[in-house]
Amino acid sequence: MDSSAAGAVPAPAFSPDEYQQKIRQVFAEVGKVVVGQHYMINRLLIGLFTGGHILLEGVPGLAKTLTISTLSKVLHLHFQRVQFTPDLLPSDLVGTMIYNQNQSEFEVKKGPIFANLVLADEVNRSPAKVQSALLEAMQEKQVTIGETTYPLDLPFLVLATQNPVEQEGTYPLPEAQVDRFMMKVYVDYLKKADELEVMRRMANMSYVSEVNPILTRDDIFGVRSLINQVQISETLEKYIIELVFATRKPGDYDLAEFAQYVQFGVSPRASIALHRAAKAVAFFDQRDYVLPEDIKEVAGDVLNHRILLNYEAEADGIRTQDLIEAILRKVPIS
Repeated sequence: MDSSAAGAVPAPAFSPDEYQQKIRQVFAEVGKVVVGQHYMINRLLIGLFTGGHILLEGVPGLAKTLTISTLSKVLHLHFQRVQFTPDLLPSDLVGTMIYNQNQSEFEVKKGPIFANLVLADEVNRSPAKVQSALLEAMQEKQVTIGETTYPLDLPFLVLATQNPVEQEGTYPLPEAQVDRFMMKVYVDYLKKADELEVMRRMANMSYVSEVNPILTRDDIFGVRSLINQVQISETLEKYIIELVFATRKPGDYDLAEFAQYVQFGVSPRASIALHRAAKAVAFFDQRDYVLPEDIKEVAGDVLNHRILLNYEAEADGIRTQDLIEAILRKVPIS
């Protein structure tokens, strides 16, 4: 186990300017393998540098798995991919006790959850018991096997994918688990020029692109420490709270047309996630202070999966994105 997992967080080894340069190198290095998808890479790095799990939703073939596996190489992290299926068992994810005949005793066989980056592919295809096992790991950064609890190696991040097209044989994720994802990111189709480049690369069956590690584990914690030092004014902190409360009671914010559609607004985890993500955006933009634009940039990804609309909203074609856009227009910065 590294020192960070034991609770001792290393001090930053480089200056903010040097780390920001390294982050730009990470984008360039991942770009050797993954064409386009800059937005997805940005959100994955925000999650990594702020300790937030990411839920990716998009149709198959958009390089979600490739991006995550490539990112793990560039960041020199242990990566594991788990294909979630209806017959997956909790022990397939976290591990189990096996009997060692030579020593006449049980020993622990750890599962793929014991990694730094865990790709939960099509996470909504497994039943409640598997989701419960994943939930403990996501929230507590630990796993229980038998009667023993094992801490997970840090940094630990779950990057889950969902296919929005095929819903047969899927299980809706529990609200408590969805809320533990810092952001839900919608991955869209590539632009024409990017898809042309992908086609040309893949048509060349001898094409191989190697990537080089740019950051170490200690560097990741160094960046986290610097992001934590980014300043956010009290005015903007109150602005975050107003955005959060507007999802719960739209009528109080001159959004009466949405009040009848909201079943539940976002939880307090949303305000924490907005605060952390806005700081990360500011740091990526080489600033040591947060602007209102930073908060607005990540608001959609942080809030969209936490707002629960009722059946009436679905019947009237109202989406969570519509409510979020209206909130960002209406709620003032005071």
